[in-house]
Parts: sequence; structure tokens; C-alpha cells
Amino acid sequence: MAELIQETIGQLLEGKAKQFPDHDALVYINPDLRMSYQEFNEHCKTIAKGLMALGIEKGEHVSLWATNKPEWVSLQFATGKMGAVLVTVNTNYRANELEYLLNQSDSTTLILMEQYRDHSYINTLYELAPELRNSEPGKLDSKRLPKLKNVIVLSEKEYPGMYNWSYILELAKNVPDKELEERMTSLHFEDVINMQYTSGTTGFPKGVMLTHSNLINNAINIAECMKLTHEDRLCIPVPFFHCFGSVIGTLACVSVGATMVPVREYHPEEVLRTVEKAKCTALHGVPTMFISELNLPNFGDFDLSTLRTGVMAGSNCPVEVMKSVINKMGMTDITICYGQTESSPVITQTRADDPFDIKVETVGRALPNVEVKIVEPGTNKEVPPNVQGELCTRGYHVMKGYYKNRDATREAIDEDNWLHTGDLAVMDENGYVRVTGRLKDMIIRGGENIYPREIEEFLYTHPKILDVQIVGIPDRVYGEEVAAWIILREGETATEEEIKTFCKGKISNFKIPKYIFFTKQYPMTASGKIQKFKLREQTMSLIQ
Repeated sequence: MAELIQETIGQLLEGKAKQFPDHDALVYINPDLRMSYQEFNEHCKTIAKGLMALGIEKGEHVSLWATNKPEWVSLQFATGKMGAVLVTVNTNYRANELEYLLNQSDSTTLILMEQYRDHSYINTLYELAPELRNSEPGKLDSKRLPKLKNVIVLSEKEYPGMYNWSYILELAKNVPDKELEERMTSLHFEDVINMQYTSGTTGFPKGVMLTHSNLINNAINIAECMKLTHEDRLCIPVPFFHCFGSVIGTLACVSVGATMVPVREYHPEEVLRTVEKAKCTALHGVPTMFISELNLPNFGDFDLSTLRTGVMAGSNCPVEVMKSVINKMGMTDITICYGQTESSPVITQTRADDPFDIKVETVGRALPNVEVKIVEPGTNKEVPPNVQGELCTRGYHVMKGYYKNRDATREAIDEDNWLHTGDLAVMDENGYVRVTGRLKDMIIRGGENIYPREIEEFLYTHPKILDVQIVGIPDRVYGEEVAAWIILREGETATEEEIKTFCKGKISNFKIPKYIFFTKQYPMTASGKIQKFKLREQTMSLIQ
């Protein structure tokens, strides 16, 4: 077994900057940007000092709400140097979700971009904290966001109550290098440095606390499985706010000194153009991304001859898609990953040289220093090979816990430190795993995890709704779509459109049910439990 690396994210980057000073660390095709490892390390130090100049302490929570902009990557490593916990915010979030995350995470600082597509982040924040308009930057006193003090906008523009980006870079001059060095040496590799929000089947999203050690060691193992080296250039079109972008993507690159080539916002043509122009050797994506890239009418116009490896994750890969990715895109060493945020995220992965059938029929085998077992659901009793049960895992990669939620942590991690994933799987005699279903009713739509309970909780706030059940149904394009079964209050009437309008602007668009049905009752078991599988069957028969 390889030894675990015992260093912080800041130290990891320092080491690579010494090892590969002139090698490309970060490259953007649009807008044109290129930084060597030495330049990138210095830039991250400047940002770290800017945050320290604001008075942000080690362990303080800093939320980041932005797409895959260059500042996102820099902030990931800058916070890794000065010890603030980076709380990642889904770019699709709306007012309700943002308010919940900022308050539950105790974030004192929010860093945000101005706008994402048609959604003004600035307006959403002013809506939540109108006090910001008349407040001095750094001194917000908000009724709805009581912990939030600093707001930093990733722009040169001036907004009332907010610091702009160049002001933070300017502030860095007030902090001597020695002060940053002292802060860096005060950090421990077992400190929490990243928090990502993930929902369960009960209640609201939970803050997954991940340490330097969790993330770095997982990134190193991922890179090794895909044969990534410092000579590789990885195109990263998956969002940074997911572990896929920020661990399997950026951190895996830095762990070996490879070049990060992010795409700011996913568009299939932009991905292929980036691969061609930056001569990328590796590419990440969920199956739906690869499908849309392969189906571009002008797919053949792009030179993808440099491609060799990468990661496909998020949901099962259809056989024909895998064949096309290997044969048409040249990704002979592509690997499949399986995991969850609570496991930093990867638990199992196929290896670059695994045979084709292993890559399409399994999610690989455990990473080094990672234990995997399959147990009878609800027990810790291990089942024999090739028998279905719940997948459990133990090792360096298991989260420290859910923030301010001991009960949920105890439910997820047992007294022997096994993380219970809630996924059903079988494992063969050689340790290769096939995921067969979910104990939870999670819906995966285009690589986005959707948790029915969260949408149900939100729809319960509609004055006309008495009860609601959310189910996922198969969809050819997105893998799954959301369907809602609603019981209205006595004497009320509502339309499909009315319910969808109620959701708009309050929950992410991908969570808004595509199908809405009204009913008087749900199929129940004798003990009174709702049979969601029957609701799924009813949905399928109605939409076919």
C-alpha cells in the first residue's frame, strides 16, 4: 500500500511550484490566460494574503458562488494556504437555497460573480440582504443572513456594500509573506478545508466536511488510476462546485503537476474547441456531456488526436457511448469513477488498462488505501461475492462528518468508521463493483443529484398543497426526470403551470418537476408507507 500524503493543499501547490516552476499550471482558451506553476502559486499567495487582510481567520467559512472562472481555481488554493474553509455554492441555486446554505454553514464571507445566464446573483443577494445597499463593505448586519459580514464580487465594478476583486488583491500588500508562512505552518493536514452541500433523503442539504488529507490523497489516487502525469493537460468542463470539478479535476492535476484547462461554462462545442486549441490529453464529463459532444453536427471538424485519458462519472455509461468515446475521441485510457461527496468523492475507479467490459459493466475496484464491503441493508453483515447489498467504505477518504449535524453523521458513519453509502451494489471475487440501485430515492438528472425530499419540503410551502411525493423516471436525454404527485387541500384547484411558476426563481431549474400529476391518494403498504415504485409505474404509463 502506498503511504498517505500528510500535507495541506497549500503545501501541495508549493511543492509542485518548486518541482515544475515553468510548467503550465492553468490555461484558459476563453478568455486567453496562461499561468506557470510558479506564477499560479504566487497569485494564490496574493489572494490568501488579501483574505487575511480582511481579518478572515483559519477555520472561518468562506462561500464561493461562481462558475469555473479563473478566480475559482485560485481561491481553492488560496484558502488552502490561509486555512479558511471553502464552502462551494451550486451555480443553479436561487434565493431560498442560498439563504439556507449561508446560514447553515455560518459563512462570514460570500464571494460571488455578478450573473450566471439570466440570473443576477447581485440582485438575489440584495433581495436576501437589503441592508447591504447601505452598509460599509465588511460590516454587513443583515436580519436574514446574521453571520455574513464580507461580500466580495468577482468584478472590477463597485457595488454598494461589497468589495471588488482588485481591492482584495490590493489589500494583500498589507500582509507580509512571513505572516502567510506562519499561517500555513499552523495548519494541519487533518483540518477541514472544504465544505460541500449534499442532500439526504430526509430534510435539507448537509455540509460535508472534507479535510486536506481527504482531498489530496483521493486526488493522487484518481490521477494514478487514469495514468495522469505532469505532461498531461486536462480539460475540465464539469463544475468546480462539485467534487468532480474540484477534486477529480483541479486537485488531481496539481497532485502530479499536470495542466488544468477549465471550461468556464459547459457547451459541447466549447469543450471540443478547448481540447483542440490547448492540445488536451485528458477530458472529464458525465455521460450526457460525452453524448452531446459526440452528437455535434460538426464533431468531425475538431482535432481530438491528443486525447488519451479522462474520467466519466455521475451515472452509468451506456456501452455504445463508451465505444464512441474510445474509438471516435481516442480516449483509450478513460476511467469510470464511483463515489459520493462524503467520500471525497471517489471510492472505486476502473484503471486505464482495464478491459472494455470492465469499463462498461462495473465502476471499477477500490482505490489504494480504501476498503469496500457489501452488507445486508440495515446490518453490518457482509454478503458473499456477487450478492446484492449496501456498499460501505472505510479509509482516509471518509468525511469528517456533516457540519452541525451529529445525528446525520452517526447515521452515515458507524462506530467502526464505515461510511454507509445508501447505494445497492454487488462486488465480484476480484473486487470489481457494479452499482445496481439506490436505497435512497435519489434522482440523477444529467449528472446532477436531486433529492426528492428537498423538493417535497419546498412544495409543502405552497398554500394549496396538502401532500406531495416526488419520484424519478427514466429519460433518454438526461437519464432521469422529476415527476411530482400532488394531493391538493380540500376545495382547491391548481394547474401544472401554476405549480411550475411557484418553483421558478426559488429552486434550481433542474429540480422543477417536468411532470406534475394531481391525485386523491397514494398507493400504500399495509403499514401505511407510500409505495414510490408504484407512483413511478403510474407515471410511466401516463407519459408513454
